[in-house]
Amino acid sequence: MKLKTFALIGTMMLMAMPLMAQSPAQTGPVSSGFLSDPIYVPSLAQQLRDGTFVYADAEEEREARPKKQFGNNVIPGKGSMGEDPVLQTTGPLYAGSPPSLIFDANTGVGVVSDPTGAVGPDHFMAGWNFAFRIYDKDGNPLTPISAWSSIFPGNNIGDGVILFDQYADNGPGEPRGRFVITEFDSNPNGFNVAVCQGPDPVNDGWHVYTAGFGTGQFPDYTKFSVWPDGYYCTANIGSRRIFAVEREKMIDGESAQFVSLPLTGIATSGFYSPQGFQATGGSEPEPGNFSIAYLQDDAWGGVSDDHIKIWTVNVDWDDTSNSTISAPQEIVTADFISVFDGGSFANLEQPAGPDIDALQATVMNQAHVRKFCDYNSAIFNFVVDTDPGGGELAGVRWYELRQTAQGEPWTIFQEGTYIAPDGRDAFSASMAMDIQGNIGMGYTSVSNSEMISIRYTGRLAGDPLGDMTVAEQLIGQSTANSSTTRMADYVHLTIDPNDDRTFWHIAEYWNSNRRNVVGVFDLGNTLPGNDVAIIDIMPNEGPLTSTEDITVTIQNYGTTTVTSVPVTYSIDGDTPVSETYTGSIPAGGTDTYTFSQQADLSLVDHLYRIETTNSLAGDEVPFNDCYGENLFTGDVLSVGDLALENAELQVVSADNNIFDITLRTNHNGILPISVYDITGKILVFNNLANEGGKYKYQLDMSYVSAGVYLVKLGRGNLTKSTKIIVK
Repeated sequence: MKLKTFALIGTMMLMAMPLMAQSPAQTGPVSSGFLSDPIYVPSLAQQLRDGTFVYADAEEEREARPKKQFGNNVIPGKGSMGEDPVLQTTGPLYAGSPPSLIFDANTGVGVVSDPTGAVGPDHFMAGWNFAFRIYDKDGNPLTPISAWSSIFPGNNIGDGVILFDQYADNGPGEPRGRFVITEFDSNPNGFNVAVCQGPDPVNDGWHVYTAGFGTGQFPDYTKFSVWPDGYYCTANIGSRRIFAVEREKMIDGESAQFVSLPLTGIATSGFYSPQGFQATGGSEPEPGNFSIAYLQDDAWGGVSDDHIKIWTVNVDWDDTSNSTISAPQEIVTADFISVFDGGSFANLEQPAGPDIDALQATVMNQAHVRKFCDYNSAIFNFVVDTDPGGGELAGVRWYELRQTAQGEPWTIFQEGTYIAPDGRDAFSASMAMDIQGNIGMGYTSVSNSEMISIRYTGRLAGDPLGDMTVAEQLIGQSTANSSTTRMADYVHLTIDPNDDRTFWHIAEYWNSNRRNVVGVFDLGNTLPGNDVAIIDIMPNEGPLTSTEDITVTIQNYGTTTVTSVPVTYSIDGDTPVSETYTGSIPAGGTDTYTFSQQADLSLVDHLYRIETTNSLAGDEVPFNDCYGENLFTGDVLSVGDLALENAELQVVSADNNIFDITLRTNHNGILPISVYDITGKILVFNNLANEGGKYKYQLDMSYVSAGVYLVKLGRGNLTKSTKIIVK
């Protein structure tokens, strides 16, 4: 009998096999289901003690997978021509400061290295195609160079990507945030995800999701983003899709779902590289309304005018069939030329050796979004040709988009094209925004007379629109030329969660050989005298009561000591509670304030939205005076909460054979029940009915083949289980 699905009476559930889209215009999911259950991987510190740590060969040369799997869609003679209309022609307003820290993250890597890295509360985690290493914030290595298989057992395929999920909660006394790592998975074609169990990537273990769904083709050039309701991914595959996996479950190490949705109305040059918006710093966005951006060049087939497309995704994890993706919003831009050499991957001259790939048709890693009081800002960039005479001079076309609220249309607030001084190419950029609205941008530069260098520039929030106003500063200067056309396929700029102002950039250059360099900088040219912001809210997630203290952390981002700060909080949009912090905070310092009026947070399995404000008299940066967090209360679970009746069921398979499993619980919340076969997850669903403390479940067995099935009740590592034997 062929295995098809389990059905919960009254509600048809999705099984873990793909549901194929019926037409390109479909706005529902292309596929959905469950990832394989996570495995626990001990901390790197524990692996080193146990002798199980997998060392990487820092000098090993391994060829990265080639790009451009699909045919070129650039039409010769079609598209914009002439001067770039938003090319920056003014010089810098500020001299800038040299990086506060520079260090090499590795000394010899495969072709190409694809540097990735993220900064956390106490660590910088640096990765490249086939290995990674963890550093303290002085640039000192805390681990040997590790193969990715130290995190993903048996898998070292490559293209690891490192993220920092700043909003993940770690409990009282711990800083917020966790490192997240992704890597290719070739069985099936897909990707794996590892979520650190705390903020310390050296001493905390990992929840690792190693398989469970396929992308249909090898997921080349994956781009990942953190959002409150999911970790999102795009990849250079023929079926244009966005993938999401269930973040909240993965943070807790529980069974997690996936869903993929089609990017309708998209045109490409033959290389496909949209980028989802990464939530970074400041106020946590509300779940839902996740955005994806991609450039559309009128030199490509099917595009009549240069523009940006934006899609909006809403995933329903309670019923993934209700998940949707919008038709793309089209934002007309100033004309740009994003095509180099007809679409080939050898473009930019260096003093000697082959021409370097300019990384055209690519929204560069990452597109960051930040919530402010009255608007949201999103920033991203891609490379353009700025030479109107028919030659090639690479510049960075960059954007700040704004929207009035999540889910509202995006509009261009500013756009500009940055070129490096002295006739050098500027390309392979990465951008981020700090808490005061300042933008930092790291990038790569080269010319036919100067070897590859890694540099940064930036702008302050009040500067003339469309201009990078900080004079470029050097992070790393090559002493040799690249031996191949491929430099790093991406670079990575992240912002320090401790101060929300310091940028950490990692990129590839040549210093006797191919290596990655890290540069740390800020844009503190003109700090305001008065600027405070709330940066954290307590309590943490978990079982809460009707009399909870609300405690906020206030940070002084100005240059003068502040006192007497009016503050408010509201729960789920209710009337704000207004009080005043009467302490004193020196420049750069922090303090906490606990409201005298407590909050009722007693609902179980409820997602609360807590919003706070501060209103310091004379605050010079009022747009960062709002801060919000999502707070999920969850269940109270202990061993005594669980009991199972019908310890082992033997069922003779037959059409329409329906039976009951009766489960008894002693807590107030709803517990998930999971059903597995010998190959992995079949289905997860919640209770059908509560009858006198017994949760009753009915399963339709008419489509189940003979075999042994495991039924598990509970959450995380706290579960009770029984077997169903189908004959």
